[in-house]
Amino acid sequence: MANFATLGELGLKHDPKGRGYHAVYREHEVNHCPGCGRTHWLIGRMSAECAFCATALPLAEASTRHHHGPAVIQHRNRNNGHAWAA
Repeated sequence: MANFATLGELGLKHDPKGRGYHAVYREHEVNHCPGCGRTHWLIGRMSAECAFCATALPLAEASTRHHHGPAVIQHRNRNNGHAWAA
């Protein structure tokens, strides 16, 4: 059995206030697009894409299906100090 790093070892917190907004697509729920507010999605293996504005969200269940541990998604402008919301 392989050893996986814990959230503390990865430097991640389970505090939503500390990590910011984390939008994911959840199966069996109505998911509104954070970009346009519509609810029509194209579903892939790891992400869902809004059929109207092409906003992509990771699947909430995808990290539990992955064999190499949970996916860590970081914003590309994280170091600039700016928080962008759709």
